[in-house]
Amino acid sequence: MNINQALRLVAGIMLIVSLTLTYFVHINWVFFTMFIAVNLIQSAFTNWCLMITIMRKMGMQD
Repeated sequence: MNINQALRLVAGIMLIVSLTLTYFVHINWVFFTMFIAVNLIQSAFTNWCLMITIMRKMGMQD
């Protein structure tokens, strides 16, 4: 698994978790979902993603 596949996996898991928390715990968890979406949009325009930086520091290769 390369770093781009891992990034998509992490983003998908985080979205499922945040939507589940929104449904079962409290509606304000929707802001976490929005945060994830804004970060994905930001990374599309700037070509920089915090999660990729974290993964590289953890030793994941491109």
